[in-house]
Amino acid sequence: MKALRGFVERAWLVVLVFVLWEVVTRAVNETYFPPPTRIAQALHELWFSGPASSLFLTENATDDFSTSLTHLFIGWGAAGVAGVVVGAAIGRSQILYDMASPVLEFLRAVPPPTLLPFFIIVFQLGATMQIVTIAFGVVWPVLLNTCEGVRTVESLQLETAKVFGIGRFRRLVTIILPGASPKIFAGLRVALSFALILMVISELFGSTAGIGSELIGAQRSFELPRMWAGIVMLGILGFVFNAVFMLLERRVLAWHIGAQRLAT
Repeated sequence: MKALRGFVERAWLVVLVFVLWEVVTRAVNETYFPPPTRIAQALHELWFSGPASSLFLTENATDDFSTSLTHLFIGWGAAGVAGVVVGAAIGRSQILYDMASPVLEFLRAVPPPTLLPFFIIVFQLGATMQIVTIAFGVVWPVLLNTCEGVRTVESLQLETAKVFGIGRFRRLVTIILPGASPKIFAGLRVALSFALILMVISELFGSTAGIGSELIGAQRSFELPRMWAGIVMLGILGFVFNAVFMLLERRVLAWHIGAQRLAT
């Protein structure tokens, strides 16, 4: 009941915001902020006015969503794997950690969009450039969180495993990575949010398909409802991705949540 009450309260707030937005924008005839009903109409016409046989998705939706989400998940997935592998290796070695920390902190501080001209020169315009941009930008939260998580695993657990003759690889798989998994998942969740942002930024440069391409096309033709439809669609995707990931995280880390409750 508490969860339902909280949902209803949040839903009413959202409805109130949209009603006020609708009333104010229609009253002042604001050009740059179209009413939500016009944005919803543009959203429907652009992506969700297709036949029932294609789940009401238009050809634009098929092209834009498949292109954008493919680049996003390949870049995020590659960054996730690389971040966990490299982060675990650095976190387990004090020498590597001391040597790599300054370099990692410097690379993390470089804004990924500033490297777009370099990536365009090296990889040309296209899918490879976009995936590399996403992967480079989102690998750091995963790598650094993994490194920190690995370093915080209790030494008593590792020493006990050594006493029982458990090998190095098995210790990594059964003790170190599970112990670091809360921080790893936190890094992956942050990386997913960054991936959505970088997906759009990379598509603004020379892409002919994707949500970012629709945004820049609407901006150039001054179709503001269509542009806002793209912005709203990105917000919906970000909300859905975060909700699904948090649900997955709670299921995978149920043992950790239970252990925390027992400890308190």
